[in-house]
Amino acid sequence: MLAKALPRPCSGAADGDALRRRAAAAPGSLGSVGLTTGGVKTRRGGGAGVKLVVAAARPRPTSVVPAAAAAARDRTEAVPAAPAPAPVDGKNVFNGSASAVPGINKLVTSTVGKSTNILWHECPIGQTERQKLLNQKGCVVWITGLSGSGKSTLACAVARELHSRGHLSYVLDGDNVRHGLNKDLGFKADDRAENIRRIGEVAKLFADAGLICIASLISPYRSDRSACRDLVPSSSFIEVFLNVPLEVCEARDPKGLYKLARAGKIKGFTGIDDPYEPPSDCEIVIQCRVEDCPSPKSMAEQVVSYLEANGFLQN
Repeated sequence: MLAKALPRPCSGAADGDALRRRAAAAPGSLGSVGLTTGGVKTRRGGGAGVKLVVAAARPRPTSVVPAAAAAARDRTEAVPAAPAPAPVDGKNVFNGSASAVPGINKLVTSTVGKSTNILWHECPIGQTERQKLLNQKGCVVWITGLSGSGKSTLACAVARELHSRGHLSYVLDGDNVRHGLNKDLGFKADDRAENIRRIGEVAKLFADAGLICIASLISPYRSDRSACRDLVPSSSFIEVFLNVPLEVCEARDPKGLYKLARAGKIKGFTGIDDPYEPPSDCEIVIQCRVEDCPSPKSMAEQVVSYLEANGFLQN
């Protein structure tokens, strides 16, 4: 009776053959043979009698492509490659690359500046549809002039007048944008150029959305303003020059900057030790003399009248 209760000792090759037969009968099972990892199979259970059986790796059978998958592949190969979109401003470099998207043989990507492998996605709702919804045409009203000339005041007056007439606008004020988007920029020449470039790009997006975007900032250099004009159709860029004499701006000095510049505490201040280049061919000039400056409301009406006369405001 005692002999029957004892576990059967390992019997060498005979037990090994039995394990191999069981493994061959149920490959990969989790029964008496156990887990399979690569080509090594381990038998579950502790104590004496646990064996490692190394099985030769079987070659993976050649996969058979179902008829439906083959037909789908044939249809994909039959679809012609999508035509390459036209370059934007002549700056894009297009490179065809193999696509894993069914039905498309190649995706056309572009390189713009430091951005590579980017793809422009068109939306079925475009500027025309948005403008119909708003009953107006998107444009950029770019107000330029010296510090203290009244750019921010005019921008808000124009926005108020448009709002009263039921038209949607948005003001991009130079100082306001520096509180967020452009807070990483200073007032050196390169930073000022980048500040204007970014605002120009944002204004372009607002105009594309169908809004009347009013940008008010010194923007002292013609080249920077021209670059922003080139971002939108020329007729949709309305440059407004607040032609206010330096002595009037300095007398106003709403932020006390002229005093600091005169004291040498601010370097590169426009109108003092940095030049301002007035527009040579702008759409609107608002003249202000020492003792004769129009009111913000009358200046705003002049801008809105231009927008109305040129078809940007619709009823």
